[in-house]
Amino acid sequence: MDSADLAAVWLTLRLATVVTVVLLIVGTRIAWWLAHTRSPLKGVVGALVALPLVLPPTVLGFYLLVAMGPNGPLGHFTQAIGLGLLPFTFPGLVVASVFYSLPFVVQPIQNAFEAIGERPLEVAATLRASPRDAFWSVAVPLARPGFISGAILGFAHTVGEFGIVLMIGGNIPGSTRLISVQIYDHVEALEYGQAHALAGGMVLFSFVVLLALYTFNPGPRKAVGT
Repeated sequence: MDSADLAAVWLTLRLATVVTVVLLIVGTRIAWWLAHTRSPLKGVVGALVALPLVLPPTVLGFYLLVAMGPNGPLGHFTQAIGLGLLPFTFPGLVVASVFYSLPFVVQPIQNAFEAIGERPLEVAATLRASPRDAFWSVAVPLARPGFISGAILGFAHTVGEFGIVLMIGGNIPGSTRLISVQIYDHVEALEYGQAHALAGGMVLFSFVVLLALYTFNPGPRKAVGT
C-alpha cells in the first residue's frame, strides 16, 4: 500500500472510533427510552432510528447535505456558532456517519435492556438505589452483551460506508477520502492490484468483526432490523 492508501486507512479508523464513541453515548439514551417508555411516540422514534436500514445511503446523504448546507437549518446553526459549514469536512463525516450507523448501535442495546425486564430494577429500588445508581450498577452490567454488539456493529458499519460519505465528504485526500472511496478510485483507474490489497483487507476485517461478535457475545440475540 502506498501513502494514500495508508492515509485512507488511518482516516477511516479515526472516523469509526469517534463515531462509535458518540453512538454509544447518544444511542444508550435512546435505547433506554425506547426500552422503557410507554409513550405513543415510541413507534415513531423507533421507525426514525431504524430508517437508515432501509433508506438508500444516497437519499440520506442528500438530505443531510441539504440540512448542513448554507441554506439548511443545521448549516445556519453551525455558521452562527462559528463552526462554518460541515459538508466536505471530517466533522461532517462524523455527523453523517452517526445518523447512518445509529440503528446498528441502538437496536442491540435496546434489545439487551428489554431482555433485563423490570424485576432487577425494582429490586434495586427496594434497596434504596436511585434510578441513576440502578442504571449504572444493574442495567448497564446486565446489558453488557448489547453494548458489545452495538460497539462492534457500529464500528464495522462506519468502516464500510461508501454512499453517504461520498455524498457528504466528497473525495478529498487526507481529509475525507476513506477506504471505500480509495478502493473505488483504484478500480476506476484500473489499479486492480492496489484495489485487491485494500478490498482483501476489508474482507479480513469483516470476518474478524463477525468472529469477535460471535465469540465474545455468543448468546441468543435479535437480528438487527427486527
